Amino acid sequence: MKKILYLLIALCAVTTTTAQTVVDVIVNSADHNTLEAAVIAAELDDDLSGAGPFTVFAPTDAAFNMLPAGTVDALLLDPTGDLANILLYHVVSGTALSTDLSDGQMIATLLGPDVTVSIMGGTVMINGATVTVANVAATNGVVHVIDMVLLPPAAQPATVVDIIVDSPVHTTLEAAVIAAELADDLSGAGPFTVFAPTDDAFAALPAGVVDALLLDPTGELANILLYHVVGAAALSTDLSDGQMISTLLGPDVTVSIMGGTVMINGATVVIADLTADNGVVHVIDAVLLPPAAQPATVVDIIVDSPVHTTLEAAVIAAELADDLSGAGPFTVFAPTDDAFAALPAGVVDALLLDPTGELANILLYHVVGAAALSTDLSDGQMISTLLGPDVTVSIMGGTVMINGATVVIADLTADNGVVHVIDAVLLPPVAQPATVYDIIADSPDHTILETALLAAGLDDDLQTAGPFTVFAPTDAAFAGLAPGVLDNLIANPAQLAQILLYHVVGSQAASTDLSNGQTIETLQGEDVEITIAGGVQVNDANVIVADLFADNGVVHVIDGVLLPPVSVSENTNSAFTLFPNPAVDFITLNGEFAAASMVRIIDQSGRIVFETTLNGINRFDVSALASGVYNLVVSTDNTMSSQTFVKR
Repeated sequence: MKKILYLLIALCAVTTTTAQTVVDVIVNSADHNTLEAAVIAAELDDDLSGAGPFTVFAPTDAAFNMLPAGTVDALLLDPTGDLANILLYHVVSGTALSTDLSDGQMIATLLGPDVTVSIMGGTVMINGATVTVANVAATNGVVHVIDMVLLPPAAQPATVVDIIVDSPVHTTLEAAVIAAELADDLSGAGPFTVFAPTDDAFAALPAGVVDALLLDPTGELANILLYHVVGAAALSTDLSDGQMISTLLGPDVTVSIMGGTVMINGATVVIADLTADNGVVHVIDAVLLPPAAQPATVVDIIVDSPVHTTLEAAVIAAELADDLSGAGPFTVFAPTDDAFAALPAGVVDALLLDPTGELANILLYHVVGAAALSTDLSDGQMISTLLGPDVTVSIMGGTVMINGATVVIADLTADNGVVHVIDAVLLPPVAQPATVYDIIADSPDHTILETALLAAGLDDDLQTAGPFTVFAPTDAAFAGLAPGVLDNLIANPAQLAQILLYHVVGSQAASTDLSNGQTIETLQGEDVEITIAGGVQVNDANVIVADLFADNGVVHVIDGVLLPPVSVSENTNSAFTLFPNPAVDFITLNGEFAAASMVRIIDQSGRIVFETTLNGINRFDVSALASGVYNLVVSTDNTMSSQTFVKR
C-alpha cells in the first residue's frame, strides 16, 4: 500500500511540475520499466505521444512478471506484431476517468476488441485486472495503473478444421480428418458442430484400432468421424438433457447433462464452445463409436458372431440358412459354441451325418415364428417353435431362461427378427410312441420280449387302443431263466402267451397310481402284487424304469420274468408228483428220472433259487426258501417237466 501511495505521490508530483503525455507518465514511473521498454520496442511511443486523447491501462512490472516465463522475451522478438497488438489492447481512444466508468461497460480498444469494466465495492476492474491507481492525468489523456497484463481474445478461427489443426491435443484427429478427406468439407460454409476427441481419447482405443482405421481412411474411419459431426451450430447453451442430435453419418448421439457436466453418449465435454466462423467445437474425452448397422437377417447375426461358429455350420448343413434369411419374423435362441461343446462327445458329429433330419429338427426347436424381444417374455410363458413343441420361459431375479438354458445376451435385432444368445442346446422332447409295443420294439434292452410277443402273436394286440400297463422284463431278466425254459416257451406259443399276458394289465397304471400291497389283475387272469419299499416291486421283480408312456398306455421296465401261479406242467408232459404241497422243510419227488436229470426251483420272478443233479436223490431241503409259490423243474437234454408248489 505504501508503494502505491508513493507511486501516486510521484505521479502527481510529475503532473504538477511538468506537462507530460501518457508516454511520459509511463517513462517517469519507477514501476513501469517493462511497459516502457515494450512501448518503445513496439514503436508506439510516438503514436501515444500524439494529440490523443488516450486512456491507458498500464500494467506494472510486477504484472508483466506474472506472465509465464519467457513470454515477454518471446514478444520482444516480434515487437511490432503480437507485442504491439497486446499493448494496443491496453489503450482506449478518448479520456475515460474512473468517474466515467460504469459496471458492465464495454470499451473498444485501439486493437479493436472491447475490454469490460467491472465495479464492485468501489473497486474497478478491467477484464480481470484491478485498477490500483486511477486517474493519473496527462496532457493527452489519462493513465490507470492495473495489476495484470490484459491479453486480447484470440482471433476466431475461420473454420472448425482450423481449431483442430491449431490444437496441441488433437494431432490424431487432425491426421484422421485429413486422411479421411474431410478437411475440405469441414472447411465449408457449414455450420458444423464437432465433438472432438483428444489424442488421449484415441490412445484409449484398443491397440491397433487407429492403425487399422487408417488403412481404410475414406471408409470406416470417415464414418466414425462423421458420427462426431452435426450439421448445425450447437453451443453448450443449446444442449439439453436427453436431447438426440442427428450426425452427418445418420445415427443420433445422445446428450446427457448432470450437475453441469455435459456428456455426448458416454464421452464428457471437457472444453465447450470453441467457436469458428463456420461452427463450434466441443472437446470430448472419448471417441464416439457409431452403432453397428442392424444386420439384415438373424442368420447374419449368427454368421457375424465369433461364438456361434458351430451353430453357423449347423444351420448351413441343415439347409436352413435361406429359410431363416426370409421375411420372418423369427426369434432364434442361439446356443454358443461352448453350449454345443457341452453335449456328449460325438453328438454333434453324429447329427451332422443326417443334417436335414434330426439336426434340422433340433435347430427348428430353437426358432419361433415371431419376433419376441426380452420385454415380450413373461414367467411361465409357453412359446411354440417351428418344430412344433413349445419351449418354456422362466424369469427369476431378472434372469431369463428358455427351458433350462440361460439367456446370456438378449435382443440382438435384425430386419427379420431377433436373436437371444443362450448357454445350452435345447433338445426337443422325444415324440411319444404310439403304442406300448413301439416302446418295447424301440428298446435295445427288450429284444427277447419283442421276439416273445411276436412268437406269441401278441404284438398286434398291444398296438390296439388299450389302455395297457406292461411290466416289461429286460433281456437280462430273461437270461436269468433256467436253461432251456425260454426256448421251450418260444416253441409253445400258447404257453408263452399265458406268461406274457401275466405281464399285462388292461388299464393304464402310472407309478403314482400304485400303492403298497395293491393287487392288480392281469390279462392272464391272475393278480400281480405291488410292494413299495424303497422302490416299486411287482411280485419279486424290481421296477427299474417307470412311466414310459405311449398313446395307448404305459410301460414299466422290470428286472425279472413274472411267472403266473399255475403249473407249467399243465401244458407239458409232467412225469412226477410232489409232496407234501404246501411244503415246510422238505419236499419229495415221485417219478422215474434219469440219473443225470437236473432239478431247479424257480421263484415267481423267474430266478433260479435252487439247483442240483438228482443222482438217485428225490428229497430236498426247502426250509431256507422264503414263503411263496415256486416251480420245480426236472429236465434232461431232451425233456422238461415242472410242478408248482407252495412253501409255507
